[in-house]
Amino acid sequence: MATIKIKQTGSPIRRTKDQRATLIGLGLNKMHRVSELEDTPEVRGMIRKVAHMVQVEG
Repeated sequence: MATIKIKQTGSPIRRTKDQRATLIGLGLNKMHRVSELEDTPEVRGMIRKVAHMVQVEG
C-alpha cells in the first residue's frame, strides 16, 4: 500500500483537545516532526481535520 509523509508545521498550543489528539494519533506532537503512514481514508480524514497544522510531503 502507498505511504504518505506528514510534517507538523503548526503548534498545538491554543487548539482544541480533539485536534491535539489527532496530531498524536498521526504520530506528531512536536514541531517539524515527520511521520510516514499508510495512505488510507482514515488517515486522510485525520489530515483534513488538522490541515492547518500539517504539510503532506508525498
